[in-house]
Amino acid sequence: MTERVTLITGASAGIGTELARVFASNGHRVALVARRVDRLTALADELAAKGGAAPIVIPCDLQQTDAGDRIAEALTTAGVEVEYLVNNAGFGLFGLAIERDRAEQLNIINVNIRAMTDLTLRFADQLIRNRGGILNLGSIAGFLPGPGMAVYYASKAYVLSFTEALRCELAPKGVRVTVVCPGPVPSEFQDRAGFAPGFDSAILNVAPDEVARQAYRGLMANKRAVLPGAFIKLVPFLLRLFPRSFILTAVGGFQLRKR
Repeated sequence: MTERVTLITGASAGIGTELARVFASNGHRVALVARRVDRLTALADELAAKGGAAPIVIPCDLQQTDAGDRIAEALTTAGVEVEYLVNNAGFGLFGLAIERDRAEQLNIINVNIRAMTDLTLRFADQLIRNRGGILNLGSIAGFLPGPGMAVYYASKAYVLSFTEALRCELAPKGVRVTVVCPGPVPSEFQDRAGFAPGFDSAILNVAPDEVARQAYRGLMANKRAVLPGAFIKLVPFLLRLFPRSFILTAVGGFQLRKR
């Protein structure tokens, strides 16, 4: 029988690192994907030292169009199949879309949308064969329009919609599909995006390790969506009370004040 692994993208920092720890602590062999090989190696050594199966380290930049091929080749070489796919990698950029570098913004789409979709479809047969699951990292941003981070918010709307549709398609085949939608999380995300945490981070944030624990439990329980934190759970409900035009103006006013 072919050995099965949990493939985790964006595993070198933040929620991705914590997800690797949670899956490994629950007996999963993990395959770790990220750009920074030094961090992946350190994480792999940490997990192996705790007595689990040696993680597979796959240094790879998901901005590159051949990333899926490279990941698949590494897993084939290791003689493993994907049982759980964790599409965690993603980033955003703060600022007006028309003012930010176009290539950088297209890379948001490459990582947050294209790579996630590629890996999901690429390994779908293995996920079905192993009756595994998919965990996609969305965001509370996926429920909202996002002036000031337009491409990022739109990418997370795609993640939410894609995950829910796949859940319906894959349920008869025994595959769990869950999206986790955190609010602001203390991590490197803010530094890369180019903004400092504000009032929203103070009242909505949940620590990365807690997001990872809730996400894992949600996936294993086959929940449609996991919204970590009490305040975050209120957001989709509150959005139903106001017209979309009001939400757009409110989010735009709040975001653009950070400039």
